[in-house]
Amino acid sequence: MNADECWELLPDGIRAQVDGYVLQDAFMRAVRLAWTAGRSVGLDLTDAQRVVHARYVRLGDRIARTPDDPLDLDSLGALAAGAPGRVVAVEAVWDGDTVHDWFVNLLAVTAGPDGDHLLATVYRERAVRLLGGEDPGALHPSALVADRAGRTLAAHLCVPFHFASPHTPDDEAPRWRPSHGGTA
Repeated sequence: MNADECWELLPDGIRAQVDGYVLQDAFMRAVRLAWTAGRSVGLDLTDAQRVVHARYVRLGDRIARTPDDPLDLDSLGALAAGAPGRVVAVEAVWDGDTVHDWFVNLLAVTAGPDGDHLLATVYRERAVRLLGGEDPGALHPSALVADRAGRTLAAHLCVPFHFASPHTPDDEAPRWRPSHGGTA
């Protein structure tokens, strides 16, 4: 079955709710709903993902897209200054999920028990737009953009920058610790 045929199998109320989630840019909630309600008519998770993707395409410009995190120095600096505790490092850390694939989180690492504070998440789609194309060379687009923004912020704050695995997505790469020192 194609996505339109799968869509037609869902009850009207479920379709309205899926569209509501899509219009709010709540992809995972829409997929979960389509999958949960669709199981009774034979839809699997892949069918639900295809249905929701098709709704994103169909609803296009009407979707209230989640805004991208700011990556300019002034904004990142303000966010770092708002973190509780003294910032002792800026770190780029890989993460990933089924919606965005691999992405990079920029963190302000602070002294004390609170530790890490998310400053920005750099998704591939945004990174490609910022770079003006798909192929940044040796680095994943998210890694290249996060590396540039993180190094700039760390230099501005006069703290170390650490990105343990810029060339290979690895969400288990060693994290920055004061004894580690980071890379400048």
